Amino acid sequence: MLKWFPNSHTTASGDNLLVHHLPRFFKELPDQDESVSYLLGWLAGYFAADGCVAADGTVILNSADRHDLEFVRDVCTRLGIGTYGITTQVRTGFGPEPSELHRVHLINEDLPADFFLIDEHRRRFEAADKQFARRGWVVQSVEETEREEEVYCAEVPGGHAFTLEDNILTGNCFGCQEGGDVITFLIKIDGLSFTEAVERLADKYGVQLRREDGDVRDDRPRGPQRSRLVEAHRVAQEFYAEQLRGPEAQVARQFLLDRGFDGSVAQTYGNGYAPKDGEALLKVLRGAGFSDEESVAAGLVAVGRSAYDRFRGRLLWPIRDASGDTIGFGARRIHDDDRIDAKYLNTPETAIYKKSQVLYGIDLARREMAKASRAVVVEGYTDVMACHLSGVPTAVATCGTAFGDDHARVLRRFLHDHEEFRGEVIFTFDGDAAGQKAALRAFEGDQNFVSQTYVAVEPSGLDPCDLRQKEGDAAVRELVARRVPLYRFVLGNVVAKYDLDRADGRVDAVREAARLVSSIRDKSKVDAFSRELAGMVGVDPEQAREEVRRAANRSSRQAPPPTAQQATSDERPRQQLPDLRDPRFRLERETLKLVLQHPAAIGNASRDVGANDFTHPTYRAVWELIAESGGPTSGAADNGWAGRLGDAAGDPSVASALSALTVEPLLTAKVPDAAFVAAHVYRLQELTTMRRIADLKSRLQRTNPVDHAADYNRMFGELVALEHHRRTLHDKAVGTTE
Repeated sequence: MLKWFPNSHTTASGDNLLVHHLPRFFKELPDQDESVSYLLGWLAGYFAADGCVAADGTVILNSADRHDLEFVRDVCTRLGIGTYGITTQVRTGFGPEPSELHRVHLINEDLPADFFLIDEHRRRFEAADKQFARRGWVVQSVEETEREEEVYCAEVPGGHAFTLEDNILTGNCFGCQEGGDVITFLIKIDGLSFTEAVERLADKYGVQLRREDGDVRDDRPRGPQRSRLVEAHRVAQEFYAEQLRGPEAQVARQFLLDRGFDGSVAQTYGNGYAPKDGEALLKVLRGAGFSDEESVAAGLVAVGRSAYDRFRGRLLWPIRDASGDTIGFGARRIHDDDRIDAKYLNTPETAIYKKSQVLYGIDLARREMAKASRAVVVEGYTDVMACHLSGVPTAVATCGTAFGDDHARVLRRFLHDHEEFRGEVIFTFDGDAAGQKAALRAFEGDQNFVSQTYVAVEPSGLDPCDLRQKEGDAAVRELVARRVPLYRFVLGNVVAKYDLDRADGRVDAVREAARLVSSIRDKSKVDAFSRELAGMVGVDPEQAREEVRRAANRSSRQAPPPTAQQATSDERPRQQLPDLRDPRFRLERETLKLVLQHPAAIGNASRDVGANDFTHPTYRAVWELIAESGGPTSGAADNGWAGRLGDAAGDPSVASALSALTVEPLLTAKVPDAAFVAAHVYRLQELTTMRRIADLKSRLQRTNPVDHAADYNRMFGELVALEHHRRTLHDKAVGTTE
């Protein structure tokens, strides 16, 4: 590599080769906002300098600075490259004292061979036959042993572990609190109810379920069992895939080729072709032992004067649930003589297919979503395929319906969207009126997510599939990288309709946008959106707030009259607070339980905790009572301390919360030690610091660094200090520093 750096030279230190006087830009970390192609090139160069490929093909990057590897993991997330957690080893021989060396492994499946600039790296990578990969692991057998061991949680950095005895999970992860049996796993990973999880396992392993007398479910689907409907779809998908290779399907194959999808891509996504013969699939299903009743219940066959195939002469996409079972089909019109004019037909509602709860591509995207904490919502089947092939593996699409609340709940499960700062949901819309209408619907459901919501719109109006065809894979990745906040996009569309150079135009723009702002369900966002609106239109922020208040009042006057019970209630109803057991506030709840039940264990660790560390008003009030009483140290030797706190609470809801927090068991069977305390107290403070960082970054984005250089530099310095403080708290929380 030195041929590109003529001013650099090398020296030897034992078996190590040292490079001196590399250009400054070679050592500096790039801006995360750089283009994807730039970041990929930087990462390849970084790896060539400091990385290695082991003899078995393991891709490893080492650094003495853990922060550098954390930055590398962030870059990999943006590039769609999976990584394992950072591990640390102590080495000797580099300096007078032992020093730490940090390491991260990159997932082979996500790397192309041309990523490796050094020939030996590329040779080992291509020659490797990795027996296992992180994704797609399947437990083949469970055998009884005498072992008891700790297994590290893949979702939590810093060494948090499960305890396994005889390969059976016996406790929760100390970091993320996840745990449970196979039924709990299915409930969480596929979003099933307890009964649905039991029924799915019974279907899979042939267990006959019997209901006891009185155990009647009126809402249980009638008709064939789920396993029969899924099996019918499996047979149909194989039949349709085979038909795609026949002469009648030439038009369907050409449709895919014209959009950049060859035979191997069609095989990956299960594309098929439904013959024009109206009974082709019906005969196959009958031959496979399915009754007409089962075929109709599956949505594969319809009945008129006789039974017939629901899809005829169409290109098909199998629609799968999160576990990979085919549960329906999307069918596109490709023949001019098709008597049905609709461009797309979808499977009708069945016991296993609910279009309001189904996302195309979720089976392929769900693991990538969990790794990257990002979901990209596109508008069509071909857009999903184009995104995945272009390096955006988290793309999904709705199936013939608008994105709704049920779809949001599906995404939340796989994004782990119940913790602070967990990620992004990015919608892609056309720039036309229909796209703006879709964006407005998404904005109305924005409060369904803790994650931040964005919009990615291609300026020329191309969807991801067309964009890939015209400009290549990198353009699709760039489309997603250029996303803008959803609320800014929606408000910008409203404001753009008016002439802001005229005073009356500004008034009308604020008035219409204010109606939109006042309608959002999360009232904590109203003030922020009002300020954003003021900046867009160029009016005083107080004017925008006043218009929003007027819009809210007009809306309330148009609401239906209250019922008799409501009319007799308190004229000033209490503010509706979030549920105390909402997962967003779990760390706050667990920390307060620890303080109230084990104040001696807390000691001085909580001396820097303040009311602002608690985002739920009730938990904040509980902490304020604790602080007023002298803090946890006051209760260390006072058995009646918690009771007196309850007596001092003037608000009944705070007194009730105190009582519950005092007796509710901690999420550990052991007596809390220093590590357990640190994992709660310092993590709580870290989240507060992250909120301050997010707020400061937002202010930086709105500040012009040329016109307001002093303010910009001051905030940037504050941001650096906050980030250093956050890393210190993180290290304390995971026990890597004293």
